[in-house]
Amino acid sequence: MKEHKDRAIGRGELLLFQGDSITDTGRNRENHADLGKGYVQMIAGWFGAPCPGSGVTFLNRGVSGNRVKDLQNRWEQDCIDLKPDWITICIGINDCWRRYDRNDPTSLETFAAGYRQLLTRTTEETEARIVLMEPFVLPVREDRKAWREDLDPKIHAVRELAREFGARLVPLDGLFARASTEAPASYWAPDGVHPSAAGHGLIARAWLDTMKVQFV
Repeated sequence: MKEHKDRAIGRGELLLFQGDSITDTGRNRENHADLGKGYVQMIAGWFGAPCPGSGVTFLNRGVSGNRVKDLQNRWEQDCIDLKPDWITICIGINDCWRRYDRNDPTSLETFAAGYRQLLTRTTEETEARIVLMEPFVLPVREDRKAWREDLDPKIHAVRELAREFGARLVPLDGLFARASTEAPASYWAPDGVHPSAAGHGLIARAWLDTMKVQFV
């Protein structure tokens, strides 16, 4: 697999962000350039302010409620056809959540195999460099604590896939856990899943740090 962990974002490149509601954040589907109201918009702002002549394009194709299987179903249109130079993926919490609210679980094996298929297609059919974000949950509600049984193995699977595909990894689960020692967990994600403005800021800064982009 291609190794690119020291490769910087280049002039004129296309950066695509994929995932579920954490990425979607209410983006306007009729406006393909709309970045939503969360971390993707923050990243674009923080990156663009000191680099106005970079020509870098940001695209948000997150869809609320998506699981890995949903990304598989739309990967041709929403990734391959876009020919991104970088693809950032944040997926997995719904693969856990649906077990608890709809009795519709995604096994670890299905999750890992589906995710691997996405990454294999990406490396074989595009020149995109890959950034993976860990799914995460915070114990804001009591029931969220039980989710660890299902989510933790999926987080480890994402880490293994990052190693396997030479991808950069944004360790969100650990970052949110550490942040929750400095302020209540609800400050970062009021329902334990969907980030607050501060939570999105945490994600954006972690991504920029992973990509070695200077803050303004």
